[in-house]
Amino acid sequence: MTKKNLVIIGNGMAPGRMLETLFRIAPDAWDVTIFNAEPRVNYDRIMLSPVLSGEKTYEDIIIHGDDWYASNGVTLHRGQKVTQIDRDAKTVTSEGGITVSYDKLVVATGSTPFIIPVPGHQLPGVLAYRDLDDVEGMLDASAKGGRAVVIGGGLLGLEAAAGLKARGMDVTVIHLMPTLMERQLDPAAGYLLQKELESRGIEVRCGANTKAILGTDKVEGLELEDGTVIDASLVVMAVGIRPNTALAKEAGLEVGRGIVCSADMRSSDPDIFSVGECAEVERRVYGLVAPLYAMANVAAEHLAAANDCQAAFAHAETPTKLKSPASTSIPSATSPKARTARTWSCATPPTAPTSA
Repeated sequence: MTKKNLVIIGNGMAPGRMLETLFRIAPDAWDVTIFNAEPRVNYDRIMLSPVLSGEKTYEDIIIHGDDWYASNGVTLHRGQKVTQIDRDAKTVTSEGGITVSYDKLVVATGSTPFIIPVPGHQLPGVLAYRDLDDVEGMLDASAKGGRAVVIGGGLLGLEAAAGLKARGMDVTVIHLMPTLMERQLDPAAGYLLQKELESRGIEVRCGANTKAILGTDKVEGLELEDGTVIDASLVVMAVGIRPNTALAKEAGLEVGRGIVCSADMRSSDPDIFSVGECAEVERRVYGLVAPLYAMANVAAEHLAAANDCQAAFAHAETPTKLKSPASTSIPSATSPKARTARTWSCATPPTAPTSA
């Protein structure tokens, strides 16, 4: 069997799981090249909060270290953001000038944090909370002390607030809605959560809307719509994410809210797959780990089949298609038992707000 070239744009948790499955069911099917915009290996983004709070280090949350890439023959281009997909030539090119040809391509560009476009949002000291670079920026800021304002009272924003408080900063949470975590908690539970955070020294302002971030050369404060001014040396925005589809759109792939995929995770180009937060299946995009891993397993099965590797499957079944997201059960590519045991559900996330 002749190996073909599989190129992956993105090195997050979804493509990492896809490769784990692919190497298990068809270990000799592909020569794999990964382009990672970040200058590092694959790590567990879910565990960024313990890194921020000091409970873990970056090394503790690595999923695939250097040895894993070497043992699986994977070429990893770190710090190489892909700037072009040439579908006619079947090549991708990075901003560093690296061009690689592909037989199959997987676009796993993930999502980008939404930054509220208020005056001052581009000042140094305004951060999102999305990757290790953001965490390192928060750690640098916390070492200098002062007050951090976290915009967004959802789970991610509250994790950022708790981590910054643990690092010794004064912290204020600004939330547009009347109670915290309104998508997960009823008003009574949201109120109790606020009281618990306040008992730990975190100030919470619900029903508050950001008017501007203040400062000349760096963040110096934040002004609310009601005229309240809060002194701050750091502003963290945790108000939502959007699928990162710019590269796919420039390449002429069909894009809705995300990269439009069929049930087998193929895009409008049959040689290009997509997995993760950038992918859209039946008009839905997802930000939870379970459905993203299900996408990864489905894509792995079909990539194996695309290179005539069915005989190498761990089970002799037809490659799975992702079930409708309206279903609460998604088949896994790993085993019949796992297919019946693993369930998840996720509502379509609303569009990110324009202010908070």
